[in-house]
Amino acid sequence: MSSSASDSRNTRKTILGFVTSRSGNKSVKVTIPYKIPHPLYHKVINRKTVVHAHDEKNETKVGDKVEIMETRPISRLKRWRVVSVVQSAVGATAEAITEADVAATVPTKTTRTTPVAAAAESTPAS
Repeated sequence: MSSSASDSRNTRKTILGFVTSRSGNKSVKVTIPYKIPHPLYHKVINRKTVVHAHDEKNETKVGDKVEIMETRPISRLKRWRVVSVVQSAVGATAEAITEADVAATVPTKTTRTTPVAAAAESTPAS
């Protein structure tokens, strides 16, 4: 009897997806993108499925590529759990930035130097 229980446990679905939201403690939303042809016009359509997954160690962050596994119902919406982080998100740090920081990095009409003004600044006046 124990062998059949372990066999059924091994047949659980595992899917790769991207963490799109950290909705609470030990909970994440995972988006699973897929493509399907249109039934009449045969154009490839991008679709997605969003599932709620259980993240026991709170190790994922938004943008991570994760592997999730089907499991018993953990809460009202959670039927999946995070197995592993396949690829970590690059540069996804939760830092607050101010408008001054954005204004310093993004060139605007007033802060951008024109080629004529830049050439005049680089050559010394005689």
